[in-house]
Amino acid sequence: MTDDTGGACPEGDGGARGWREAADEALYGPSGFYRNPEGPAAHFRTSVHASPLFARAVARLLCRVDAALGHPAEVAFVDMGAGHGELVTGVLAALPAEVAARARGYAVERADRPPGLDPRVEWRTDPPAAVEGLFFANEWLDNVPLDAVEVDTDGVPRLVRVHRDGTETLGEPPTGADAAWLARWWPLAPGPGSGRPEPGLRAEIGRPRDEAWAAAVGTLTRGLAVAVDYAHTAAARPPFGTLTGFLAGRETAPVPDGSRDITAHVALDACALPGGRLTSQRAALRALGVRGGRPPLSLASSDPAGYVRALSRAGAAAELTAPGGLGDFGWLLQPVGFPEGPPPGLLDDLVTGDVLADGLLVDRLRVDGLLVDVPDHEEQ
Repeated sequence: MTDDTGGACPEGDGGARGWREAADEALYGPSGFYRNPEGPAAHFRTSVHASPLFARAVARLLCRVDAALGHPAEVAFVDMGAGHGELVTGVLAALPAEVAARARGYAVERADRPPGLDPRVEWRTDPPAAVEGLFFANEWLDNVPLDAVEVDTDGVPRLVRVHRDGTETLGEPPTGADAAWLARWWPLAPGPGSGRPEPGLRAEIGRPRDEAWAAAVGTLTRGLAVAVDYAHTAAARPPFGTLTGFLAGRETAPVPDGSRDITAHVALDACALPGGRLTSQRAALRALGVRGGRPPLSLASSDPAGYVRALSRAGAAAELTAPGGLGDFGWLLQPVGFPEGPPPGLLDDLVTGDVLADGLLVDRLRVDGLLVDVPDHEEQ
């Protein structure tokens, strides 16, 4: 164990450890946050909880995957980090009868199976192997624990160590694969004239997420893997990191005591495998039929109840696609098992839709051959 100078820690420092280890126990240990029977919905609101429109859109995407696969005898929907199974339940319910008859739902979650879950859903602690279909990870990668580094007063990046009460100290510099990942994906900018990074800058080592995503994608023989999360790309890494906590619906300090969610935004460009494409939730959901246009006022007089329902749907669609909110989530689309590339109609409109950020057209750029939609600002 080390102190903020890299030397041996005094006896009283016992318990400080890297954020990856501390967060893993705080989230998934015997008394961890995700073992709590009340579930994450009691603490934060995801797209799944915001509206059933999200599950219906994912069901449409599953239908696209089914068509791309040639309508196999069984098509899988794998809900990774399933919570209480809300998404997989909604997707199965929204499928047309012909697809539903062949669909098999999997919920992957470390917590126990919730009572009353649709019996068609298979509850697992690990993804099923060698399946064809759609692997969908909504806000999963941001909860794959990782280590953080902070630049010390000498301009040296050091691993951040944390106590159970959230207090931090600096340890040794990262080495090996972690140092290589930082140099490749999150190099810390040197200060003016010094050639060294400025003290106080932080970065998060996303290598565990890259590995988790690669392993997850490897469970598909053919189909599409999708990761949805708050994200950033190499062109706009946040200078002080994104590690944070959520408790009872509010953002709060990331204290690794099991009382709250601990999360950090995802470097989705680093996770992407060959053939992967990045886009925004706004573009993807619009292509899948989720649009927030106000219904015509004439409907209010001809069908008042229908107008109210349409207005409610429009409001929910607007929330799911809103700039500065859920619409800014990144979607990583990873086709699997298509040697000639994904069939037409599977991905094209998901990444070429009308993408806007705060009313401004999104800039497009290439990152290692991937089409990346990057707003002209970083939303936190």
